[in-house]
Amino acid sequence: MKIRAGLGLFAAALLAGCSVLPESDPATLYRLPVAASQTPANNPLLGDKRLGVAAPEAGHLFSGNRIVVYPDRNVVNVYEGARWHEDAPALIQTRLIDALSQSGLFEGVSVDRLPSDLLLVSELRHFQSEYDRTPPAARIQLDVQLVDGKRQPIANETLIASARAASVEIPDVVDAFGEASDRLSAALVEWLANLSSDALESERLN
Repeated sequence: MKIRAGLGLFAAALLAGCSVLPESDPATLYRLPVAASQTPANNPLLGDKRLGVAAPEAGHLFSGNRIVVYPDRNVVNVYEGARWHEDAPALIQTRLIDALSQSGLFEGVSVDRLPSDLLLVSELRHFQSEYDRTPPAARIQLDVQLVDGKRQPIANETLIASARAASVEIPDVVDAFGEASDRLSAALVEWLANLSSDALESERLN
């Protein structure tokens, strides 16, 4: 596992803080593993709706393509020589669109640039590997809000998912991110499928 040098706990493999220095070697690009199949859900109140999914908002730490790691207590870092193949918000957006498309909850699911009846907006609050113990766990937190065609809020929720890596090696950490992303997507589908009939019926009549 190659992480920026600095902490003796990890054999000088970690550095206390995100480095802004250019990497000497080309980074290996990683994608999230192929998503697990989602179980289709049924909700007649949503079946005639088209959903747009916006890329999550994110702060500086999670808006780029560095793979973030919290190696110890309040230390923030990134894995050396490894990056996501696209920015983290775009990874999450694609994952959510795939899961919601499989769910059958909506007539159609697409990026937010296309016409839609409903829109899912969100903020990516966590998307990191955490050394609460070894090997680390991938943790994701997404604050989501469903809004109507007039961009008025219908409902909101905080979704949190995590998965333990099989080892400290970066490919295993990436696999953990994939598993956590699947759990997050499943939680989103379940939340949308169980939204109160009153809230959805109110939007339906507008």
